[in-house]
Amino acid sequence: MIDWEGLLGQAAHRPWPLPAARWRVRMSWARLLFAHWSLPPEALAPRLPPGLALDTHEGRAFLGLVPFCMEHVSLRGLPDVPGLSTFPEVNLRTYVTAGGKPGVWFFSLDAHQALAVAAARATFGLPYFRARMTARPEGETTVYASERAHPGSPAARFAGRYRPTGTPFEPRVGSLEHWLTERYCLYAVRRGRLVRGEIHHPPWRLQPAALTLETESLAAAAGVPSPPAEALLLHYAARQDALAWPPTAV
Repeated sequence: MIDWEGLLGQAAHRPWPLPAARWRVRMSWARLLFAHWSLPPEALAPRLPPGLALDTHEGRAFLGLVPFCMEHVSLRGLPDVPGLSTFPEVNLRTYVTAGGKPGVWFFSLDAHQALAVAAARATFGLPYFRARMTARPEGETTVYASERAHPGSPAARFAGRYRPTGTPFEPRVGSLEHWLTERYCLYAVRRGRLVRGEIHHPPWRLQPAALTLETESLAAAAGVPSPPAEALLLHYAARQDALAWPPTAV
């Protein structure tokens, strides 16, 4: 049993205080892969909406391809719902800042749950897409496949196998791994306005990872540079429990 309220007591690592309002949604991210690659800021900055600035690390921007499994997704006070609370998801993201709060900007989020896609689009304004997806565990390896099936959307696929390859560690403050993963808000455009959604989770526990990439066209569908054939920065996380708050105007 996960102590969701107990997560609020693990906040010393946060870069700013917890929101004063009550959290609205809880979830777990399981068998998660961070696959990052760097590129010049000018390749991404023009793709951002007004009010958002691209966040960079030592002069480089980063794109992240993140496949994982959503678990225990539910509104506050409600139980898990079979068929609704667990599903695969893969997102394509970069890193941004507004008002002194560094966060995440999503170019796309593909999910195997039509209700979750509709709710996230309506509530957060996030670019969610329905997709046919499988995420099959084979020991420590996750065999992952996604094909977008959202009406009117550009075709996009991702398929591959990934696994952890080393000992779990907590990223050191100031490291690239910490900069990429320790983010406590997301940004979106909702009804023409830039909004921020606060999130909270314990510090990440990462592991080095290996990926056999078979197919990837999420980046091309979003109009951003595709991942290189080699030199991806790979990290795995077995699990992360998280809380989310409703979006507010920036």
